[in-house]
Amino acid sequence: MKEFFLHQLNEFFPFRKLFKLLLSLSFGIQFVIISYNHLSGYHPLDSLLAFLSHLLIGSVVNLLAAFIISIPDLLIIRYMDGLFQWKNRLLTRIGVQLSLTLVVAVSGSTLITLFVNWISAYPEGLPSVLVTNALIFSVINILMMVVLEAWHFFIESDKAKLKSETLERELSQVRFEVLKNQINPHFMFNSLNVLSGLIEKDVAKAQLFIDEFAHIYRYVLETIEKPVVTLNEELDFIRSYIFLQQIRYGESLLFKVNLPADLLAMLLPPLSLQLVLENAIKHNIVNPSQPLCIDIFHDNGWLVVKNNMQRKISSNVSTGLGQKNLVKRYAMICDDIPQFMVESNYYIVRLPLITTDYDEHINR
Repeated sequence: MKEFFLHQLNEFFPFRKLFKLLLSLSFGIQFVIISYNHLSGYHPLDSLLAFLSHLLIGSVVNLLAAFIISIPDLLIIRYMDGLFQWKNRLLTRIGVQLSLTLVVAVSGSTLITLFVNWISAYPEGLPSVLVTNALIFSVINILMMVVLEAWHFFIESDKAKLKSETLERELSQVRFEVLKNQINPHFMFNSLNVLSGLIEKDVAKAQLFIDEFAHIYRYVLETIEKPVVTLNEELDFIRSYIFLQQIRYGESLLFKVNLPADLLAMLLPPLSLQLVLENAIKHNIVNPSQPLCIDIFHDNGWLVVKNNMQRKISSNVSTGLGQKNLVKRYAMICDDIPQFMVESNYYIVRLPLITTDYDEHINR
């Protein structure tokens, strides 16, 4: 629990990187101020030790002050990121963020000034000191906000680049796994066995089988690099896939699709449906006495695939790799992920459908 809390806290405020930034700024600013004061004669130092002593003490004080200022500033930046994006509402964000920055600066300077005045009253008079300190704090906090915004942008850009590279590697791996699973020896072997029997019995059906078989692999090769395809394209491919399976299983495999026409333009990752149907056929008994019934329908914008459960006794334990890959593919393109559940002896898969205003910049 402690490790989780610290991880979440570090995600919100990367303290190590922030410490390095503020330490560099504090040291650099103090070095410039002390050097300028010494060289200009305003506050000359008589030895290197005095210089280093002033530099150390000043840097520590500046570092503490920078932390006190930066925490509320970072909170403001986080709040603004969720409320006003730079690219969409630039002027609004600048106005609101500047106002909050000034509120923080004036509030902080007022509290500090009142505290110091309570310890030892200012000879100049409290009102004038409050105004002067408020102006100084405001200028400093605006400059600090600019620095922190630049730093925050750099950190987020670095995170986005790392995430993009990670997703690209995962996507390449997923594409490889999908392609490997589609052109696997078992599917090829079973299909060729069926085709061999058809050639001897029904030449016309054998030719149709070859056409559908070619359509399947053409679709795989054409879509494997695409993040999404239309539901209509996927269903067209599925009809070819089910045709081959029904040639093999006959009436033992029942397949029904009930979808409104307005959903056909919706999007989903290619071969999503095929994976679900393949798992249903692979892990369940399919014979005349126990037919496997697969229904495809929609529910509140989700594509639902439902089949009766009649597990094979000798069926190998599923690794779940196909489902994990499918979840990863969805995670790369939308916020929703597939759902897998068992209800009343039925296995149900719910696949999110993506609207046609899907962000095309994801296409690589």
